[in-house]
Amino acid sequence: MRITVLGCGYLGAVHAAAMAALGHDVLGVDVDADRVGALAAGRPPFYEPGLAELLERVTREGCLRFAVAPVSEQLARAELHFITVGTPQSDDGSADLSHVEAAVEALRGALPAGSGAVVVGKSTVPVGTASRLAESLAPRGAALVWNPEFLREGRAVEDTLHPDRIVYGLPGDPVLARRGQEALDAVYAPLLAEGVPRIVTNHPTAELVKVAANSFLATKISFINAMAEVCEATGGDVVALAEALGYDERIGAAFLRAGVGFGGGCLPKDIRAFVARAEELGVREAVSFLEQVDAINRRRRDRVVALAERCLGGSPEGARVVVLGAAFKPDSDDIRDSPALEVARRLHERGARVRVCDPRALDAVRRHHRGLETVREPLAALEDADLVLLLTEWNEFVRLDPDEAADRVATPVVIDGRNALDVRRWREAGWTHLGLGRPRLVPALRTRALRRARSPRKVPR
Repeated sequence: MRITVLGCGYLGAVHAAAMAALGHDVLGVDVDADRVGALAAGRPPFYEPGLAELLERVTREGCLRFAVAPVSEQLARAELHFITVGTPQSDDGSADLSHVEAAVEALRGALPAGSGAVVVGKSTVPVGTASRLAESLAPRGAALVWNPEFLREGRAVEDTLHPDRIVYGLPGDPVLARRGQEALDAVYAPLLAEGVPRIVTNHPTAELVKVAANSFLATKISFINAMAEVCEATGGDVVALAEALGYDERIGAAFLRAGVGFGGGCLPKDIRAFVARAEELGVREAVSFLEQVDAINRRRRDRVVALAERCLGGSPEGARVVVLGAAFKPDSDDIRDSPALEVARRLHERGARVRVCDPRALDAVRRHHRGLETVREPLAALEDADLVLLLTEWNEFVRLDPDEAADRVATPVVIDGRNALDVRRWREAGWTHLGLGRPRLVPALRTRALRRARSPRKVPR
């Protein structure tokens, strides 16, 4: 099938490559010429495991091409069009739909009347958006289907080629609905043949599936972080608590790791946009709990900053602080709303000499946070540190040898902001290990007074 993908950011680039891998003839379209050039050369402009290899193969085989918008002639020739542009957060918390609307307008201008084309929205939008956009495409006879994405950064290729479900949000007109369903059945034929569940519903339900899923995940994460606050006040152990809860099949263990909280470009903005849309619909009370979910998540960052200050004798000024992690999650270079970077920035603003280490995200850190020192190698980053914070649980950090790490630092104190380290091993190696929501709390550590006498080593950048 001849397919276009409008928008070649994170979602669009992955989706275009995956659709080409399924055997379709795909044209990726974007307004950013630099991004198009990189993708056409087989180089994704962001890190996602497996994408570079997939992109190189399908572009070499000629299944996938890229072009800079506008490309009206190519749009007119394609049978199906995926809209995969971003919906960033506006100043008032609502979703900015300008990119989606621009994509629909480009299609409306390119498609001939009665073209029979199928337009498929994958962007995360407020409920009610699809039906409104369908009206603008009606003069062209195009069927608009909403087909939400459920990608996890770090597993996006796998999630696209082997999803756990596919959702079709069909228009109310039965003729257009049939055309849209048949087109998507053809696109996803290999996946449906594997037995991937297909849920066929209407526009509003399909739009709600994505924001409801993200809201549920955010709620579950914030719930265990709320329990961490209670554990810190009572001497409870949130890790043991989460383990006990996870055995209950009604709850499950996934997303029950307490820590510094969630970030990224999806969960925070999606729950805020959901609240904003609910207010427009007059049902804000139904989702008002999401405001508490957001507040709990933000408090965990405050907690880490406060704990770091306590470890540094009440003031971080002049202290050498190492933050292990910059991306909002492992296996990604995405620093949007990263808890690790917010903590690093706040400690830097309070006078600490902050050194950030991350396997993939340091280029982005240098572009957007120039005051932070960056070091690629973990052991080099630890040199003469007064305090270490593990805030993104990359394997490189979790698997560090605590004895070797202790030999590098000035004071062996680590705040485990993801509860990811082997506490016994680190404490046996002489570290003061501080996990969030775990029994401890130690007196304020006067790290500069405890600093070992040692000759400083030059830290490579």
